[in-house]
This record gives sequence, structure tokens and C-alpha cells, in this order.
Amino acid sequence: MLVRAAVTTAPNDVFIFRELDIDSPGPDEVLVRMVGTGVCHSDLIVRDAWYPVPFPVVLGHEGAGVVEAVGDGVAEVSPGDHVVLSFASCGSCTRCRTGAPAYCAEFLGRNFGCGRPDGSTSLRWGASRVHGFFFGQSSFATHTLAPRQSVVKVPADLPLPLLGPLGCGVQTGACAVLKALCCEAGSRIAVFGSGSVGCSAVMAAALAGCSTIAVVGRNRSRLRLAEELGATCVVDAGRTNVTETLRSVSGGSGFDYSIEATGDPGMLRAAVDVLHTRGTCGVIGAARPGVEVALEMSGLMFGRKVQGIVEGDSVPQVDIPLLAGLHRKGLLPFDRMITTYPFEEINEATEDMAGGKCVKPVLLFQG
Repeated sequence: MLVRAAVTTAPNDVFIFRELDIDSPGPDEVLVRMVGTGVCHSDLIVRDAWYPVPFPVVLGHEGAGVVEAVGDGVAEVSPGDHVVLSFASCGSCTRCRTGAPAYCAEFLGRNFGCGRPDGSTSLRWGASRVHGFFFGQSSFATHTLAPRQSVVKVPADLPLPLLGPLGCGVQTGACAVLKALCCEAGSRIAVFGSGSVGCSAVMAAALAGCSTIAVVGRNRSRLRLAEELGATCVVDAGRTNVTETLRSVSGGSGFDYSIEATGDPGMLRAAVDVLHTRGTCGVIGAARPGVEVALEMSGLMFGRKVQGIVEGDSVPQVDIPLLAGLHRKGLLPFDRMITTYPFEEINEATEDMAGGKCVKPVLLFQG
């Protein structure tokens, strides 16, 4: 069948719309008609070749839609089911089998290889090959083909067009707080970054009962939103000394937890420096390969930890329905971060997000 897709033809290019042929679902694959898909910072840095992917490619990895067909071996979903799409994993390595699919032994190949494990792809433009399966989905298209491990069924009474960010940005920030760091009620946390991941961490910290939730950012409107979502104080990194201000906020004793969601090595240094002894910094922000950070070794000796976190340590089939349930109860109002755009305005949406005019763009599909 033919699908309409926003194609990235070369690094740093704008998205170009093309009519592509897509395969029917093969074994363990699911064909999904897209209803809405979030735009994530990772889409932009991959478009700009921070991480190597083959071109031309269809990006997008926060998809939500309706199952249209399933291949052999798929029993988890059926045509007509509402689903959210998340990252890909093999399902059989030791990490996948022990509840850590975000650390799958084949994570890089299955999410950034932009093809099936055998090297084939599902999309074509005439006789030319177009790469798909980015993060198990390539959801910047009217239809997508996804491996069954990437497909999560959600209740039909939830607002499906807005649920796509649960597949990456929201689960990354929220599950980092609730699962990876397991922040306790009464603990203090500093969140570096006020984008969708940082704001998701703020909502989760408020839900966890953290007594102090400090947010560091540079965009005043995003910092105001963070306050509305539960931050107890905000720090404008462009106007103040971040480390000194946070030490004052903590009463001089430091924070139990910090989250670095900017990818800036200077912010990571500050996120470690503001910890009290035995505090933990969760590293979420994506930096260019090869970027290094300098940390004070004597400070680390006093029980401080730096913990890398992928996708919030989530198990999508378990955690996405849990997060959706929290949203239904009004406890995780991630919809307040969302600005919607027609799919055809994807380039405007990415510009607005990069320029700080919106926090989380969601592209809506007609029909």
C-alpha cells in the first residue's frame, strides 16, 4: 500500500513529503495507522547526524495509532486496537528476559539501524530504498510497520492522538524518577532541563511526594510551566550561578537526587556537585558522541553516584499503561506540555520546539 511520509533525505535537511510503498506485515510485525505522533529532541539530533543513521530515512518515535493488520506470531494486539509505539528490543537477550529491554544487547542496531535485523527495510520510493524502523517505528508517516515488541495496547477511552509521547519523552522523564531512581517521599531532587523530559520528571517527582523539586532551565515560559506542574522552585541558568543557588535552596546540605536532561557537560557537572553525600545523579540528556565531562574525584568518593538511564529503565508493555492510567486520574497531566500541529506542518513544529516556542509538538493525522 501507499503511505505519505515525511522523509529526511540528508543530514540537516528539512522534512520532505513523499508517497512511499510499505510492506505488508511480516512475522512478528504490526501495521499501524497513525493518529498522532510526538516530535522528540532525538528526532532532531538524528536528522542533524549527531548519531549515524542511513539516509534517506523516515524518523519519528512517539507514535500512537490503530492496528490495521498483524503478521504471523503476533498475539498481543489485533486489528482495531489502540496502541502506543515505543523503542525496539530483541526480546530474547539476557537483559530483555530480566526486565531491562532499554538495555537490550541489540538496542543500537534495532533502534538506529533503521531496518530489520536482516538489513531489509519496509519502505520504497519507486525503485529506491527508504529506511524505516527508526526506534522500531518511523512514525512520521500515515502508516508504519513496527515489530511487536514496540507495540503497546492502551485503553480505547483514552485520548489516543495525544498518547504518543508516552512512548519516549514522558516515560523517559517519569520512569527515571519513579523506577530508575525510586525517589522517596520527602526527598529532594534537582532537574536540569525544562523540556518535555524534564517536565515529565517534575510531574513524577510531585507524584512521588518529593519535598523539594528544583528545575534548572533557560526558557522562562518552560520554567513557568514546570512550576505549574509541581516544581517548588526554578532556576534561570542564564541569570544566576546554578550551583550556588541550588545549594542555597537545599539549605546547604545538597540534593538526594538530580537529573541531567540537557546533554550539556557543564550542567552535568553542576548536577553532580549539588548532591549531598550518597546522592545520585541520573544522566538522561543526549550529547554528541565523544563529549566529555570533568568531575571532582574527591566528591565522588563520598558515596555520590552518576547513573546513566535509558528510556527511564522502562518496560513499555508494563509502564506505558501505568502512566496512561495516572494521566486518566489527573496525576500525570502531560497533555499540558503538548501543542498540536497538522502532520503537514512538521517543519514548523520542529522549528517551534527547537526555538523554545513549544515544549512537546504532537503531529495529528487526518482521517
